Amino acid sequence: MDHGTSRGDDEAGGVPRVPEQRGGGPGRMPLAVVVIDVDGLVTHWSSGARRLFGRSREEAVGCRAVDLMPVSGALGGADWEGGERGPDLDASLGGAAPYPTAGRARMADGRDDEPVEVLWWAYPLVGPGPGPERLLVLAADASGLAEAERAAVDGEGERFAPGFARHTAFPGADRLAGRLPDILPNMGPARAGRIVAQILELGYPVLEISRHERVPVTPDWGMPRYRERQARQEAARRAASAAGAEDVTRGGGAREVSHAPGVPYASEALYASEDSHASQAPYDAAEDLDLEYAAVRERLEFLNEVSGRIGSSLDLARTIREVTSAAVPRFADFAGTHLRAQVLAGEGFPDGPPDVTTIWHRVWVEHNDEPGRWDDTVPVGEAIAFPEHTPFFQCMVTGEPVLIPYIDDALGDRISGEFEKRDLRPLINGRSLLIVPLKARDVVLGFMVLMRRAGRERFHDMDRTTGAELAARAGLVLDNSRMYTYQENVAETLQDSMLPQVTPRMAGCDTATRYLPGTRLGRVGGDWFDCVKLSGSRTALVVGDVMGHGLNAAAMMGQLRTAVQTMAALDLPPAQLLRSLDDLAQRLGEHYLATCLYAVYDPIRSELLISNAGHIPPVLVRAQDGRSELLDLPTGAPIGVGGVPFETALVRVAPGDRLVLCTDGLVEVRGQDIGAGLAALCESAAHPAASMDEACDTIIRALNTRGGRKDDVALLMARLNGIPAADVAQWRLALEPGEVGRARRLVRERLLQWGLPEAVETAELLVSEVATNAIRHAHTHHVVLRLVRTDALLWEVSDDDHELPTLLSAGRDDETGRGLRVVGALAREWGSSRSADGKTVWFEQSLPRQGRTEASTPGSGG
Repeated sequence: MDHGTSRGDDEAGGVPRVPEQRGGGPGRMPLAVVVIDVDGLVTHWSSGARRLFGRSREEAVGCRAVDLMPVSGALGGADWEGGERGPDLDASLGGAAPYPTAGRARMADGRDDEPVEVLWWAYPLVGPGPGPERLLVLAADASGLAEAERAAVDGEGERFAPGFARHTAFPGADRLAGRLPDILPNMGPARAGRIVAQILELGYPVLEISRHERVPVTPDWGMPRYRERQARQEAARRAASAAGAEDVTRGGGAREVSHAPGVPYASEALYASEDSHASQAPYDAAEDLDLEYAAVRERLEFLNEVSGRIGSSLDLARTIREVTSAAVPRFADFAGTHLRAQVLAGEGFPDGPPDVTTIWHRVWVEHNDEPGRWDDTVPVGEAIAFPEHTPFFQCMVTGEPVLIPYIDDALGDRISGEFEKRDLRPLINGRSLLIVPLKARDVVLGFMVLMRRAGRERFHDMDRTTGAELAARAGLVLDNSRMYTYQENVAETLQDSMLPQVTPRMAGCDTATRYLPGTRLGRVGGDWFDCVKLSGSRTALVVGDVMGHGLNAAAMMGQLRTAVQTMAALDLPPAQLLRSLDDLAQRLGEHYLATCLYAVYDPIRSELLISNAGHIPPVLVRAQDGRSELLDLPTGAPIGVGGVPFETALVRVAPGDRLVLCTDGLVEVRGQDIGAGLAALCESAAHPAASMDEACDTIIRALNTRGGRKDDVALLMARLNGIPAADVAQWRLALEPGEVGRARRLVRERLLQWGLPEAVETAELLVSEVATNAIRHAHTHHVVLRLVRTDALLWEVSDDDHELPTLLSAGRDDETGRGLRVVGALAREWGSSRSADGKTVWFEQSLPRQGRTEASTPGSGG
């Protein structure tokens, strides 16, 4: 292997020659190139290795390196007679020595039974994993180095240390340093000079990886050598045919490399040892197959690498960026990805083939020109319909790759002319173009535009095959991302439709809520909260968590939430409601498991009735001293377990106290004690806040910053304001028809006392209708009429009859059936509910603006 030399340098005499060695030409030192995987098996065995060690490629690949090489003692074997070998190669492979190592060993030559001195160098090849994944081993016959050392003594200009080449005077160093910026465009002269000096000083190649630069490692796959060899063979065949030598089928000759200047090929490095003797040895047909095999293998390795990169996420935007960036600079100089609008929006599978009206979104563009070079010509995010007479339209309609090896000025002008108000000529003229479709299930989801600039090898048929395979793999990944995005949108829409639109103000309390989706895949969950208006100015506060995630959990949550609302409207006590919900969950299926906390707040009595089904306890913040506490409640089994009783706890509260209910996703972090999360919840809930929304945000900021949260979160906060006694009036009515008139007089007097004369007439009519029905259907007890003033007038009429009233279709001559229709027409809301003692019919009457202002002030009125 020549360290920075060329054949022209040798001929010019600028670099001293190494004496001819085993199997090599004059002035060259042939190298054996071997690649060993992490299991110690040979994955590559060059022709130089075959000549040095006497084993063919078929015999070596797949075998243990310890059985094939004289350095196998360093790899774990002990059958070789060794000298001072240096560091162990297995240390490099195992990650203990993640740097190049070198040494020497002796082996018995099977041809003359004389020991042969072998030099070796080992380079760990680091992959995407944490340590070296493969080991590159270079080996050479050291017999020629002694002659090289003697030549150095004679003043030939180079000095070789025993064991590895050490170049101290190299006239071509400046020229080599000057070429590095051509090969690596982002490298400056100072850095190039430092790398070349390090190569010449240490005697082995330098491999540096930068995360901020793109290096064209194998852009052209080494195929120019293969095609040039084919051209020479064809010329030799024609010459042989003309000369009558019909038996000549292949031509020989020196193996020259011709490609675009400044573009390195990995295959050149792989076969550098073979170039050293090609001019002296007759042509071997197997070596031609080596080149073809290397080119195909490099393409397969590229596709395999790209497949690993683009399959790392189900996020559609990230997948598109990965697909586009994978092609530049290794396969192309420019890549742009376009997707159909339906795919990008996650609206499901596109219907029908694309046409001239199909809107495509340019989702990502990657190139190795100067940054921002094409931002105006092909801006990312642009929505465009492609004209019919363009190669882009041909690709998206046929679903087949379109290859244009070279776009001359005439063709570029014709393509650019199809676009209105857009000049594509600076981008496409003089370039090689390949357009590949992104398909899934025979439907074109998008396409990728690939281009190579002038001076680089043009796209050809093998590139079209490689691009089509790249697009096929990318299409599958994009389709998976599209389906995931679509299903996630469906689940989120379902969940959003099932989460309640909670009224911020209820009778005697204010509420605020927050919901955060989960951060993991399938982030849609079964957390929910709810506020239900009950009779007697009470409010039911509910929070629950269905076990699991995804569509099933969201659907299950919707069923349970609906059931809770229905049973709450029946005014079931908290413990009985949870017991009924548990029975329902068992009937729905054995997988219906959920936790639930159900609390009923009575603002007139200033008390909470709470029942718990396996849920985390709520936090109560006392308004008097700002102290927060976790309520000690009886914890029942989760909903769906069955056979476990539920209990109800009574908690006394004061006006201004705050009740915080949440799901475990807010306080539970994997690997941490949930007690720490509950303590943090108590601390953040006690923090003073100007509003309920700000108080919720304070809790979310305090607890959501802890790492590791993956579950969704539901948070419900209620400020328990209470209702002052001065805003409540209650009367008992006897079961006599004359009590209806008395009820009207009581209503008038109280409304005038509160300064609400505008509400008197409507209130008298509504109370008359409801009180008449109650007195007519009651049995043995009195009828209770109650009036509560909040932001509206809440009227409640209770009796001991359990039959709920219903709307009737009253005929023209019917004397009954019109009362509830009058209530429904004049009241803002109305309803009825059962209780242990009978039923309650209630309705709300809107207040004039002045009355609402006065009612908002605690203690207002007489």
